Amino acid sequence: MSKTIIYPVRVEFGDCDPAGIVFFPNFFRWYDAASRNFFHQCGVPPWRETEKTRGIIGTPVVDISSRFVRPATYGDHVEVHSTIIEWNDKTFVMRHELKRDGELLCEGRDTRVFAIRHPDDPNRIKAIAIPQDIREMCS
Repeated sequence: MSKTIIYPVRVEFGDCDPAGIVFFPNFFRWYDAASRNFFHQCGVPPWRETEKTRGIIGTPVVDISSRFVRPATYGDHVEVHSTIIEWNDKTFVMRHELKRDGELLCEGRDTRVFAIRHPDDPNRIKAIAIPQDIREMCS
């Protein structure tokens, strides 16, 4: 059974469009924050530390999608429920369910990689095999 970690979000006025509903890019921002929170809650150090100790600079997104079910508006207290649903050699897939009082508002999926700076060009990144110890911490 995979871990599910909950990341709380309070919807602010600035998160909304002129109609008063959350502007869709904010859901992707919350998925991203929930992803880092997931690793933090599982005991993975901050990326600035893993870069120093292991060369890992983070888990950039290589694919993302979302399905919107119900709107959210400012003042809402919502939760992003995140879990890793698939592990591959170099990629993993996270599912994010954004809920308000248990009601599903939207669900997203993102595919990510563990990345290091490219050894031939530090302006580029390179995906690496997912470290087994991190996989175990997050399962």
